[in-house]
Amino acid sequence: MGYSFTAPAKNWATEPIERTEILWITIAGSWCLFMFGWMIAWHWIGNQNMANEAYRTTPEVYAKKVEDFTAKYTVRQDKSDPSLPVVAPPPGSDVYLAASRWQWRPVVEFQKGKTYRVHISSLDWDHGFSLQPENINFQAYPGYEQVVTMTPNKSGQFSIVCNEYCGIGHHTMLGRIYVKE
Repeated sequence: MGYSFTAPAKNWATEPIERTEILWITIAGSWCLFMFGWMIAWHWIGNQNMANEAYRTTPEVYAKKVEDFTAKYTVRQDKSDPSLPVVAPPPGSDVYLAASRWQWRPVVEFQKGKTYRVHISSLDWDHGFSLQPENINFQAYPGYEQVVTMTPNKSGQFSIVCNEYCGIGHHTMLGRIYVKE
């Protein structure tokens, strides 16, 4: 039982392209160029990209900043998790949040309508910072301190979710921000 193969009479690579194929290739190529340009333009005209600063640091130096900040502004322990301190910094101050092995520390309490400079970094590996339900997202890397200026315009409780898989306890990595009137 053998198979025989005979080459086709025509070579498909040398066949001329039909007009409809040229039209669809032109449409697809034009759409790709348009979308590429739109993504670049949307970086400046869209408001989904947060203007932030980033600085080099070390996990040890950043941990010390978080520790000092927490000691200075702690007002109580969190009701949901008594091991977490709640800090209430004055408006306009620098706020330090640290991501480390399946938790965000400390819990922060802001005042509605007041501006804060929020510093965020990781003490161990890559974590995601997703403020819900506001849909503010970026990554927290060890060795980099991200600084974002925030002015809460709603009161309530907001969750910080790690949206970058960080290990076995990833699903428990939640933080909180309280905003009061």
